[in-house]
Formats: sequence, C-alpha cells, structure tokens
Amino acid sequence: MIVLNGGSSSGKSGIARCLQAVLPDPWLSFGVDTLVEAMPASMRTSDGGIVFAPDGEVIVGPEFRTLEAAWIEGLATMARAGARIIVDEVFLGGAASQRRLQQALGGLQVLWVGVRCDATVAAGREIARGDRVAGMALSQADAVHRGTSYDLEVDTTHTESMECARTIFARVK
Repeated sequence: MIVLNGGSSSGKSGIARCLQAVLPDPWLSFGVDTLVEAMPASMRTSDGGIVFAPDGEVIVGPEFRTLEAAWIEGLATMARAGARIIVDEVFLGGAASQRRLQQALGGLQVLWVGVRCDATVAAGREIARGDRVAGMALSQADAVHRGTSYDLEVDTTHTESMECARTIFARVK
C-alpha cells in the first residue's frame, strides 16, 4: 500500500494516476474525495458529516468519522486480500489522522509518502481548478504534515507528478 498525504491541490491525485502508469502491476487508487463523494449530499452540509467552511476550513463530525473508519477498514481488507492500493489522503488532524490509519493498516506493508507543495502554488492550483473552496490549499499545506512521519517526501512545487511518481516507484521496488 502507498499512502500519499498532502493538502488540497498539492498534486496527490496526479501522482496517484502517474503511479498507476509506471508501476508494473495493477494498483487501485482511492482518495478521501472518493469517500466524500460517496456520502449522501446531506452529510456534506451537516455538523455530523463534513462541512466545507467559506474560508476553506474543513470540519468533520462523528457521522463522517464512523464512515471514514469503515472505509479505512475496507481499504485494509482489500490490501490484505492482495490488492495493491494507493491512498490519496488529507490528514486534517496531522499526526492523529496518521495514527488512525496506521492502526487500521497494522501488519500491512505501507509506504508513507508526504506530498508537499508551497502553499501559494497550491492556492493558485486551487483557483485554476475551480472545484475547491478557496482557502483549503493555504490552510492545509502545512497543517496536514504536523507531527507525521514519512518514508519518503516529494515536493510538487517545481516537480511534475510523473517525476514524483518515479521517485516513489524507486522505493516500491
């Protein structure tokens, strides 16, 4: 399993797609966005689910955490059954978020990758994408890495996704 952690618009999804192209075996890619999109629309506007504040802050409630835990267990089960998994994550709680994932993935071989990007560059990408709440990239750029530990870090500020994927691939071999 490969876990990519970085803030919004840091380039994780692009790296995941490039990894799928360069890794010799088939790898499935799942992102936290997949989980959010799978939830009922009502959970994206309730205190119990997930709320995207106008300033870019992301607030998660207990119903979201319950579904997130089940989702993580599902990913772990697929990996234990032999699927190769790339997880595109945003550790909103920094180290606490990583610990939750580490507990669920206990016993699995995991490559932990920090995906960094200068906050202003990520904010520019966020604006260009047009599908994010303004402010998420700035608020998450450093916060998602606080207290976390990685096997490898890549920086997409000036490095293309494919080059980052090749760097990660070299560690997977």
